[in-house]
Amino acid sequence: MDNQNQSEIEREQEKNNIEKKITEILDKMGFLFNLEMKESEEDEKTQQKNLICNIKTQESNYLIGQHGVNLQALQHISRIIIRKQLDSKTDFILDVNFYRQEKNKSIIEIAKNIANQAIMEKKSFILRPMSPYERRLVHLELSKNKEVSTESIGEGEDRRIVIKPIGLI
Repeated sequence: MDNQNQSEIEREQEKNNIEKKITEILDKMGFLFNLEMKESEEDEKTQQKNLICNIKTQESNYLIGQHGVNLQALQHISRIIIRKQLDSKTDFILDVNFYRQEKNKSIIEIAKNIANQAIMEKKSFILRPMSPYERRLVHLELSKNKEVSTESIGEGEDRRIVIKPIGLI
């Protein structure tokens, strides 16, 4: 068996083990759900695919929480359990009813619109406070636009992004 087939088999086993563990965690929490596992598009920078575990449930408000706080915590705890019990290095993203996917699209769309506005009005704009993950999304997306630059300012939960047109002092 060649190395590519071996790594594909190992990847599939890891995926199945992660699916079992997440199912076990959610069962113990008492949720009714279906779990959908899929791989994301290949990341341009890392050239790797992420494993996305989408939890389909009628009880999404409990799993997501306000501004996705519960979902972030559930993902963190799930990763700890899986890495410890399965000795797995595979990274995965938990989502609930595609909440995170839709939120990411929305954040990117807002950032692009504000960048266009900054270019047209030739002035800087400051976005609302965002989590480190959300800020990273914005920085990565707007790094593709050579007409603007981005910078994070502020501390802690008040940290936000400034979008500036290039050439503005």
